[in-house]
Amino acid sequence: MELDELEKNITEILQQNKIDIEKSDVLFYRRFINAASSITELFTALYGSNNNAQKHYNDLLQTIVVAYTNRNKNLKSRDNEKQGKEKWFVSSQLVGMSLYVDRFCGSLNNLNNKLPYLQTLGVNLLHLMPIMESPANESDGGYAVSNFRQVDARFGTNNDLAQVQQHLLANNMYLMMDIVLNHTSQQHEWALKAIGGDAYYQDFFYLYNDKNIVDYCNSTMPEIFPESSPGSFTYNEAMQKWVMTVFHSYQWDLNFSNPNVFIAMLDTIFYYANIGVDILRIDAPAFIWKKMGTTCQNLDEAHQLLCLIKQCVQVATPGMALLGEAIVAPKEIIKYFGTNKYLANECDIAYAATNMALQWDALATADTTVMLAAQPDILKKPNGTTWITYTRCHDDIGLGYSDEMIASAGYQPYEHRKFIKEYYSGTYPNTTATGALFSVNPKTQDARISGTLASLCGLESAINNNDRVAVKTAIDKIILLQAQTLLIGGIAMLYYGDEVGYINDYTYLNDSSKSYDNRWMHRPQIDWQKNDLYNIKNTVAQRVFTVTQQAITIRKSNPVFNDVNNIDWLAVHNKHIAGFVRYNDTTKIICLFNYAPTVQGLTWYAFKQKGMSGTITNLCNRQTYTLGNDNEFINLQPYEYMVLQVG
Repeated sequence: MELDELEKNITEILQQNKIDIEKSDVLFYRRFINAASSITELFTALYGSNNNAQKHYNDLLQTIVVAYTNRNKNLKSRDNEKQGKEKWFVSSQLVGMSLYVDRFCGSLNNLNNKLPYLQTLGVNLLHLMPIMESPANESDGGYAVSNFRQVDARFGTNNDLAQVQQHLLANNMYLMMDIVLNHTSQQHEWALKAIGGDAYYQDFFYLYNDKNIVDYCNSTMPEIFPESSPGSFTYNEAMQKWVMTVFHSYQWDLNFSNPNVFIAMLDTIFYYANIGVDILRIDAPAFIWKKMGTTCQNLDEAHQLLCLIKQCVQVATPGMALLGEAIVAPKEIIKYFGTNKYLANECDIAYAATNMALQWDALATADTTVMLAAQPDILKKPNGTTWITYTRCHDDIGLGYSDEMIASAGYQPYEHRKFIKEYYSGTYPNTTATGALFSVNPKTQDARISGTLASLCGLESAINNNDRVAVKTAIDKIILLQAQTLLIGGIAMLYYGDEVGYINDYTYLNDSSKSYDNRWMHRPQIDWQKNDLYNIKNTVAQRVFTVTQQAITIRKSNPVFNDVNNIDWLAVHNKHIAGFVRYNDTTKIICLFNYAPTVQGLTWYAFKQKGMSGTITNLCNRQTYTLGNDNEFINLQPYEYMVLQVG
């Protein structure tokens, strides 16, 4: 379809829907016309061969119009406020916290009362872990959704969620929520209708009668949970068909090659936008397109689908940013920001999973070489996009960085990963970490790591041993990692409980719906009497909270921490130290992190290589230094971090 014809077609649809293309809705009209050719191109690439392609295309355009029409005036005004030369989500003012509502404060109704606590810390973005309906005993922590549009009664009501959004808005705070595009619960209405024999809804999923097809697909698809859910298919007795269930047997994969699925889920995306979600976290986008004979991960069509979603969102609800939760290799993560003509037009935000994992690598080895080897790939992030930076989250820690990065540091990849797993699972001699291996693959011995930030940093063992020196060391490690997360660039996302040093919670072992999944050890039930200790001097909670708060204040006080691809890593000439410069036209700030248990020196030559001279001030304690000779050093204490402003 030519551009003139596209414009005419869209104009007719808008007029039919009584859209004022000349006055009140002119910005929407312009966005629609500007995106029309891209929407058409992407839709045609994915669905052009469908027998009813034109009907589905018209349904898509109508879905966009309805989403805009349903958007209230306040959200449309917020859309306009967010449009600017520099994207709102790259600002250093954004600091988030990810939390389970029920485990954090009981219910959505109680969450509003906790906003002052979060604001005291410096948090102004809330990531609410999944709160939509999911079966109590088959929820996968809320990622097996049975109703995308109904808050689960365990958390409250849709009205309670609306009240939280209004409170956040009134306090200049932001809301982030999840959408699970890849699959539904087997209790979802679509799945139940499929089980009942409805052919229309059976086409919403991947269903096979032939076990040979299933075996062929399994031969090329990696297992996600080999311990608890081996393979990628589950036999359904009622239908007498095999269902694709890549994650758990109760999570049915959606068939996005069916345009009806795409339009239904796009409409759901717009539902989230119109309840006031600022950042929509798309769960597991690497899996959303399947092709027989492949791994069914990171396929080109998955990227095209995400680009199409982005184009549609930019038209109807442009104030909502898209976060792709793609926990994949560094070279693959970058692609989720978009490539070629869609560069910076796929996902606005991605998880800095590599930097997260490499923090833990450096802490175990006291060696930052692997971390530095990963940066050339990570620095390819396009302007106008950003990372979620984090040290811990609700999920396990994967060791997804490449063998080449490990080898560049002089390590043998298999043995190195074996050491990391043993170190954090507590089986390596003299380790202070208390964690556990998750999802061990008996064939390959691949595994991930569970445990809270504090326990993996040694706080649990230090408390159990009543060792005050070890407690201080553990707190220093906690702050070292959190400070790098806050200062490296992107939206810093803290994980609830980490701000006051929560150790592993083993009560999950008493719950049959959770006991099979040791990730629940780092999903604690908050004891607010413990959290309130952040006000009591010299408690662990106060020591962790205060220094985290200080790092947040430093971040927010300096525009150099805006994420505009303004980071330059230092050649530190000391493998124990990681260092980078954050800069803008007027300011340079050097951030240094000592991953060693001993005092480490950094030669002034490392600063002079970046054209620096004169004095520098440590923003953590206001101590001032004068750059000395090349053979002189600035010393960092064990696990110390410094934020040094030049001039």
